[in-house]
Amino acid sequence: MQVAEFLKRISEASGVSGAESEVAGIVAETFGGLATRVQTDALGNVIAFKEGEGLPSGEHPRIMLAGHMDEIGLMVTKVDGAFLRFTTVGGFDVRTLLGQEVTVHGRRRLPGVIGCRPPHVLSGGENDEVVPIDQLFIDVGIAAGTLAELVEVGDVVTIRRDAVDLGRGHVAGKGLDDRASVAAIALCLELLGRRHHSWDVYAVATTQEEVGLRGATTSAYGVAPQAAIALDVTFGNQPGVPEGQTLAMGGGPCIGLGANFHPALHERLVATAKQHEIPYQIDPTPGRSGTDAWAIQVTREGVPTALVSIPLRYMHTPVETVDTHDIERAGRLLAAFIAELDDAFARALSVQVKKLGAQGGQPC
Repeated sequence: MQVAEFLKRISEASGVSGAESEVAGIVAETFGGLATRVQTDALGNVIAFKEGEGLPSGEHPRIMLAGHMDEIGLMVTKVDGAFLRFTTVGGFDVRTLLGQEVTVHGRRRLPGVIGCRPPHVLSGGENDEVVPIDQLFIDVGIAAGTLAELVEVGDVVTIRRDAVDLGRGHVAGKGLDDRASVAAIALCLELLGRRHHSWDVYAVATTQEEVGLRGATTSAYGVAPQAAIALDVTFGNQPGVPEGQTLAMGGGPCIGLGANFHPALHERLVATAKQHEIPYQIDPTPGRSGTDAWAIQVTREGVPTALVSIPLRYMHTPVETVDTHDIERAGRLLAAFIAELDDAFARALSVQVKKLGAQGGQPC
């Protein structure tokens, strides 16, 4: 598959948390051509099942891949005459909103712009501050009476942004957190179509991650995997951010290390990357990862979970930027890892989980 082409398509699609149907349709169509079957659950997660050949014992262990397809966005809070007041859905950087082109998803799609009072009428102090969101408004160029018929409180708004090829594999656009990971999962499924693999694979494009990891919580409960790998983005290097808080763009996928991640999965991912000469980076995460891995790890009785991240610049802005080489390497790493999962690893993982459970004592 052409990673950049697929990434552009899903980046430009609408999919604000809780309203992911447009991007979900594209993902389901793509996953459907690469998997045994595809379904959508009650929370809107797209779940692709790719059947493995099974272990010699006849068992079919399940591994789950999860990357969220929802994006941060806006929601209408008031129809104020000929203008729309709004709030954010997810952690938008308000500093980036002024002057943006948007699409209002009312009874029909309406192009609009985000505006505020011009700087000429602001006081000196106001000119030195970020314009607060309650002083911003959306202008769609429609008279008050007509606007009230087309837009209601609660309608979602997306940033209107085409994905841009910056050269040397770099792509900028909206929603690349975390549709870059969805692209890596799609590539993994395609590569697995050319390889034997024993374990069953459940590839999930999750919903509502930006508002509380909700899609990962429900889909992991339903799949009940023996192991899981969450995919997300992490902070790519850029001016003004300390080097110790970022990872190299183009340096390969980042493998999480910390309490949120099972050590056997971490070690196996590193070994796989080395064996297949795939560049990789270690992403130390001593506490909460804030990703789907955080929800999956504690599903049911607990799921051995790993995290693979893709470096990204300008997170939670309309110009998130990734290097597609990192996406391609992440897809290759996942496919190689899954293809080499065998009976021995299934048993070893099961024994480790049982030992860890035994150390914790008996449940009340």
